[in-house]
Amino acid sequence: MTNEILKRKEAWKSIFSFLIFLGIFSSICHYAIVKLNPASIYVGALMLCPALAAIVTLIINGKPISSLPWNLKDWKYIRLSYLVPVLYVVVAYGLIWILGFGGVPKENTVLNWSKELGMENSSTTLVLIIMFTLLATVGVVKNIGSTLGEEIGWRGFFIYELRKVFSFRGVAIVSGLIWSIWHWPIIIYYGGGNTIFQITTFTIMILGMSVILAYYTFKSNSLWPAALYHSVHNIYIQKIFTPLTTINENTTFWIDEYGLMLPIITSILAVYFWRKAALEKL
Repeated sequence: MTNEILKRKEAWKSIFSFLIFLGIFSSICHYAIVKLNPASIYVGALMLCPALAAIVTLIINGKPISSLPWNLKDWKYIRLSYLVPVLYVVVAYGLIWILGFGGVPKENTVLNWSKELGMENSSTTLVLIIMFTLLATVGVVKNIGSTLGEEIGWRGFFIYELRKVFSFRGVAIVSGLIWSIWHWPIIIYYGGGNTIFQITTFTIMILGMSVILAYYTFKSNSLWPAALYHSVHNIYIQKIFTPLTTINENTTFWIDEYGLMLPIITSILAVYFWRKAALEKL
């Protein structure tokens, strides 16, 4: 048996081990979220499951946790991993507002923000500027604690094992599909709309993100750009733009991670990175 065949065999063993442990750990957290209470502490535990699965797999394989791509040599990938999700979120919600699928700002959100900041008597503009600045900086950094749990597993470990048996495109598709399926129980139980539509749009968005995240991870040879990217994506959508958008009869079809606009924009970006990776023989 050649070294190449042995390496592929070992890679497949690592891939299946990771997925088995991920399934075991995640099922416990999914049960807590679905059957007990969708509390943030259970969601946080779920986000740690990919990291735990990766660490256990490494231990079984006799490899140290330090073998993961912790180092970051080129900080330009940190800048880009912040800017890219900001770009597609701003474009997506800008189109939603311009096309009348939702408005801005939502008065209740501004009121809640003003109370949270202790600025009830301040102007709407000042409240928006200060809260946006805090969420875009402090909020993003704080949220990395959660997204890092996912990205240690998905981008720090899983895609590197997949890369031993698949091309870049195969890595992006397979990792994206599994990453999406891992979220499905939450969508099924708490999506609050057309489940098939929400799963479809969410999966398309995740596939687009997976292409971009795989590109930046392999280019930087580090998991940190993915952790930052993931945090920025979550904060800008979940904490800033969705809460600020007023609702009409068309909004739920287009807005948020379960609507249609973000999958369209991320898919366009994914095509660019798909071709870029091919040209660079990544």
